[in-house]
Amino acid sequence: MRIAFLGAAGTVTGSKYLLEHHDQHVLIDCGLFQGYKQLRLHNRDPFPLPLGGLDAIVLTHAHLDHSGYLPVLVRNGYRGPVYATPATCELVKILLLDSGRLQEEEAEFANRHGFSKHNPALPLYTEQDAAQALRLLWPVELHHKAQIVPGMTIELRCAGHILGAATVTVVADGQSLVFSGDLGRPDDPLMLAPETIEQADFLLVESTYGDRKHPAESPHQQLAEVINRTALRRGITLVPSFAVGRAQLLMYHLYQLKRTKAIPDLPVYLNSPMATDVTGLYQRFRSEHKLSAQDCDGMCHVAQFVQTVHDSRELDQLRTPAVIIAASGMATGGRVVHHLKALAPNPLNTLLMPGFQAGGTRGAQIVAGAPSVRIHGRDVPINAEVVPMQTLSAHADADEIVQWLRGFKRPPKHTFVVHGEPNASDTLRRRISLELGWSVSVPEYRDSVDLARFDFDMDRQR
Repeated sequence: MRIAFLGAAGTVTGSKYLLEHHDQHVLIDCGLFQGYKQLRLHNRDPFPLPLGGLDAIVLTHAHLDHSGYLPVLVRNGYRGPVYATPATCELVKILLLDSGRLQEEEAEFANRHGFSKHNPALPLYTEQDAAQALRLLWPVELHHKAQIVPGMTIELRCAGHILGAATVTVVADGQSLVFSGDLGRPDDPLMLAPETIEQADFLLVESTYGDRKHPAESPHQQLAEVINRTALRRGITLVPSFAVGRAQLLMYHLYQLKRTKAIPDLPVYLNSPMATDVTGLYQRFRSEHKLSAQDCDGMCHVAQFVQTVHDSRELDQLRTPAVIIAASGMATGGRVVHHLKALAPNPLNTLLMPGFQAGGTRGAQIVAGAPSVRIHGRDVPINAEVVPMQTLSAHADADEIVQWLRGFKRPPKHTFVVHGEPNASDTLRRRISLELGWSVSVPEYRDSVDLARFDFDMDRQR
């Protein structure tokens, strides 16, 4: 078995790992590169294999940095199955259609206003491309061993993080290879804790927060302080948010804050049709999260759902305190970008920036204190109060990752640290080596490793 690291190596985005086994090829995750332009350009790179030779794709979860490249492969000729948990399949249907539609709208907007360097600006893929990709989804239940190609099986286990997120255990020729995907937190208020895995010959573990711990303070308290402070000055709290996971966690906390009267009963708007659709899935997949029926219903009804573009524009005319949650989470696109143009110049308002902001995104620039950000060809001043918020992360932090690793009854033969910025990945590598005594390395983009030869060389060194 050979593995090639086609993404999420040296960065937190573009997750793709190509397995080769007896002339069969399986792709674990199929993510978009996001953030810095030099990373986004990889989305236009040719796939390193004729797509007729790609036999199967397995998704760990639905976030676009793990699933969003699928329409490109399908448009270019991939016709094999795409395996994922049932909840992930439902989320992917929502995310990919929205992603294709959004890319078409942004290309059309750029062409109409003439600010693109390309003439004409073209979407990476369209809504129709996404619709074609959805026909290939093949649901696999958790804890069910499924043969995906002759001689290779997968088993999916709960990873926490978001609805449907799974670790993937691949077994071929008696060798096991585990992909952590994105690990959730053991004490997340919504999602179940990641399941322990006891053994693997080889392991790929994420390192998004591999160099830090999440703050200990309560997100309830921080949210209440920010919203109350902004409301007192008659401002609006704008929250860029991922539509899947983050938006629902915010709504849960807002529901609890309103229920306990920790914040005034001001209007909350969820301005993302995609997030609206996703929220409904929490009621459908009740067994995959911790919420009671009452809390789930309260979370789903705390916000007013904004569907039309006209209603979205109307929010920019608000002159009374409110909370607006809008996609996308790193302010790279979607409706939140238009809200930023209208609300960021006003010092009465607050930009609440929850979670990790990948380098090169508008969100990262705002959190870093940029006096302005470029939106639709012009510089928009950031005069609003900016509040980074790290207490809402759905990713395990460094201690929580190491805690999960301690669940292995014996060390993997080798562990590859992936899906992290360079410092995060290397810091986690050192911890795994020093604290656990495991064989561990950080692969680089496009590295390729023959696991059989790797295993042989390790045995020879012993």
